[in-house]
Amino acid sequence: MRFVTYQAATGPRAAGVTERGYVDLNQADAQLSPSLRTILAEGPVALQRAKAALASGPVIEPSEVRLLPPIVDPEKIICIGLNYADHAAETGAKIPTEPVVFNKFPNTLRAHEDEIVLPKVSHEVDYEAELVVIIGREGKHISQTSALEYVAGYACGHDVSARDWQKGRPGGQWLLGKTFDSFAPLGPELVTPDEIGDPGRLDIQLRLKGEVMQKSNTKQLIFPVDYLISYLSQVVTLKPGDLIYTGTPPGVGMARMPPVWLKAGDTVEIEIEKVGILRNRVVAE
Repeated sequence: MRFVTYQAATGPRAAGVTERGYVDLNQADAQLSPSLRTILAEGPVALQRAKAALASGPVIEPSEVRLLPPIVDPEKIICIGLNYADHAAETGAKIPTEPVVFNKFPNTLRAHEDEIVLPKVSHEVDYEAELVVIIGREGKHISQTSALEYVAGYACGHDVSARDWQKGRPGGQWLLGKTFDSFAPLGPELVTPDEIGDPGRLDIQLRLKGEVMQKSNTKQLIFPVDYLISYLSQVVTLKPGDLIYTGTPPGVGMARMPPVWLKAGDTVEIEIEKVGILRNRVVAE
């Protein structure tokens, strides 16, 4: 199944994606919440009701609504750095022996076709295509063997990064460099695991103004999805709707000679096999 969240007059609402168009889940079945995060938290029974609703609910034309990020209100946005072997090699960094973890705040989330805003105080804003894992069940101390059972779905994500803040400031400002407003586009859809299969065998690429800048496969992940979920759950209780940005492949702007930074007027597309295409335009603050 595929789900989106769209903006209605009453606020964000969850919808299922069908060949006919979008189906508002709460309108099709009043027992379903308008919130996709709540539906995930209610577990398999709610997802079965959602599946049934897709077959009979009234259809909304996708062109008539504005999409929001599939999860508009995550408790946590957790990000992994240096998690592709080929990306670590291009930066000259040693292969990490355990995940490099940082986070973003919810102010960074933007939807498909929303704008990425270049901040006035940064002049080295970089792009990073990422597979995003969306958690569907609460868990702590999750075993690696059962970790994928906690996944509600996957989405395309963009870890936009102000490198002059992340690396150029005294002490390094990873958090601030990663969490400017609009620096975490997500979407357009949450795609359930049954449509994806093995998340460790997906082609991923980023196009900047139509030119392929990043191209790899998630088999290059140093720490795969199941390991990341198990590792992170040692520290924090993972909750439905939590987002894990799993790292970026090679080809980032800072590793190029000369470096390539995002500019106002650019269009960035992230495409992940079986997941979809996330598109955003870049504007100046």
